[in-house]
Amino acid sequence: MERLSPLTDDQMNERQQAILEDIRSGPRGPSAHGPFLAWLQSPDLADRAQKLGEYLRFEAQMDKRLAELAILTVARKWTAQFEWYAHKKFAISAGLSENVIDSIEQRKQPNFVNEDEKAIYNFSMALQESYAVDDVTFNEAVRHIGRTGVTDLVGLLGYYTLVSMTLNVYQIPLPNSEPPPLDP
Repeated sequence: MERLSPLTDDQMNERQQAILEDIRSGPRGPSAHGPFLAWLQSPDLADRAQKLGEYLRFEAQMDKRLAELAILTVARKWTAQFEWYAHKKFAISAGLSENVIDSIEQRKQPNFVNEDEKAIYNFSMALQESYAVDDVTFNEAVRHIGRTGVTDLVGLLGYYTLVSMTLNVYQIPLPNSEPPPLDP
């Protein structure tokens, strides 16, 4: 059984069409793919999730390089192929080194040059592996991105976990039949 039958514009009700237009007219641009294909099956979820994601991706209180680093840790944890495919490019554009990206891909501790990256990586990994962070890890993240940034970081990790779950459950394919970039 096919897990997801993407809705065509004429199959969508008015609410779904309005949400799709909101997504397309926002900072993500005219294409709405990835988890949105699944979320549109539940328009209220799609609306709320895309707004949260828009804030976290484009307005969160941390450098884009650090946000993309955190997103890649989630993509790797879940082996979310579409998420990794998309955000590896964003991470490189934001200034994250390919050495750090390659280490995350290989599930190895990166050799960080930048202390802020190390703090965000340690926080992200601790939360995903032990479901908590100790005081040292928390305080180090606060030192680099502030309390608001840490709150946004927790939200970012949670949101991209939802994205990863959605992508994996619905087996969202990569664009242009690209091969999966991550080994299981």
